[in-house]
Amino acid sequence: MADQVAIVTGASRGIGFAIAQRFVAEGYKVAVTGRNAEALAQAALDLGGPEVAIGIPGKGDDGDHRAAVVDTVLGRFGPITTLVNNIGINPAYGPLGSLDLGAARKMIDVNVLGTLGWVQEALRGGLSEGGAIVNISSVSGVRPAPGIAFYGVTKAALIHLTEELAVELAPKVRVNAVAPAVVKTRFATALYEGREEQVAATYPLRRLGVPEDVAGTVAFLCGPDAAWITGQTVVIDGGVTLTGTVQ
Repeated sequence: MADQVAIVTGASRGIGFAIAQRFVAEGYKVAVTGRNAEALAQAALDLGGPEVAIGIPGKGDDGDHRAAVVDTVLGRFGPITTLVNNIGINPAYGPLGSLDLGAARKMIDVNVLGTLGWVQEALRGGLSEGGAIVNISSVSGVRPAPGIAFYGVTKAALIHLTEELAVELAPKVRVNAVAPAVVKTRFATALYEGREEQVAATYPLRRLGVPEDVAGTVAFLCGPDAAWITGQTVVIDGGVTLTGTVQ
């Protein structure tokens, strides 16, 4: 995979960083993005330094940032072959009946429109024949998730966006998604902190996910073994959607 160039958004830590780490291990050159410049700089160093990884800070819903990332990657590593959209926010918890609509709009802007914006920029940056896109959705986009309901709405939209893009960009670019359940990251801490054993007991595999669980699936979907897979959402959930609630 030495000729592969990937952008992984939201990748200073957690799932995004694990995906970037897996890509580097497989020979990719990688650009990671996120809002925290210091954390991104450290992530790029941890990934192997400027020969294989660069960190470019900014906000995922900022069009100028997206364009700057693509231009930087083109100049440093060449045409983009792979895009992983891992940006996502959830600033509102609680029932939909009292949801702050400003927070809801922000979630749409980042989780859905931000993702589409990254796709548009990646296409401009050379993503074409043989390219792959993976969008990070959530099991909350597959079935109801009380308490994080509108986050689930945006992730359901992301699944449908994946399907529409898969049809539109075929046969040159494959587009898939993954939908993890609770993965042990800082982003998801509120869903299990202080009760991890109790939450894990609802999963048939009796544990929560770790970022590497997602990274392996994403690497597969971006690689040659998935050359006949597009428009699919792979649920990565330890079996919880078969037997329990999604959080």
